[in-house]
Amino acid sequence: MHFGPHLLLAALEGLVTSAVLALTALGLSLVFGVMRVVNVAHGEFFMLGAVLAWAISTAIAGHPAIGFVAALVIAPLLVGLVAFLAEWLVLRRLNYNPESTIVATIGMLYIIQQLALTFYGPEARPVEPPFSYRILLPWFGYSGYKLSVVAASAVLLVITWLVLTRTRIGLIMRATQYDRETAQAFGIPVERVYAGVFAVGAMLAAIAAVLIVPISQAHYLMGQDPLLLSFIVVIIGGLGSLRGTVVAAILIGLSDGIISMFFSPTLAKIIATLVVAMVLVFRPQGLFGATSR
Repeated sequence: MHFGPHLLLAALEGLVTSAVLALTALGLSLVFGVMRVVNVAHGEFFMLGAVLAWAISTAIAGHPAIGFVAALVIAPLLVGLVAFLAEWLVLRRLNYNPESTIVATIGMLYIIQQLALTFYGPEARPVEPPFSYRILLPWFGYSGYKLSVVAASAVLLVITWLVLTRTRIGLIMRATQYDRETAQAFGIPVERVYAGVFAVGAMLAAIAAVLIVPISQAHYLMGQDPLLLSFIVVIIGGLGSLRGTVVAAILIGLSDGIISMFFSPTLAKIIATLVVAMVLVFRPQGLFGATSR
């Protein structure tokens, strides 16, 4: 293939990365935006979603689509339940203190990782995609499933935006984000809101993992890269900004796909890190983040 086909292929792969990264980073951004908690265990919720997707899909006989749909429903719910219990048992007891919660979520990271290693094992295991249709482009055929991942991510992002901006639940979340004490004085159950947000953030990461695991493989160490890239996206886009998260995820995903195709994945990571450094120096609140007052 010449330059044009290579560029198109790299852009398509970058879009898939962007779609998964946007969902994962959105969960991290919501948790920090509302709770002011830096969830270092966010990548392990991603990994747990992938591992559960493998377990559920392999346990259900029949067409791969049946197991995949079951995993797409059940795995995020189970991960959300784990996150809800972690918030109730750990973060709430620490009164959401920023320093303490960082240490606590680091502990969660190792606990979840070691439990996955114990019960799942060290092997990387594939999940069969629900369908294998290929779309014929002028130069090559491209996986229809990968494009469906992009479409599914876009739909979920729109739904999240509608919930945050057009529903009473979103209004309560925004009120809690802006002023916890005032929201509590008006009768908003802040602790329930925090528990729900923490669970939803983990569920978004788990959904992203279920979507990507038929393309990659489930592994107990697979949460490290999504966590790093999610932090990069959130810092560049602006903490708590849905628009910033989506824009930064597209920029990072496309640049990662194109630079990795024509140069090397290492160079893509170096450039992303340099961009983060520049943003922190010249615009610490991120591209779309609000300036603190």
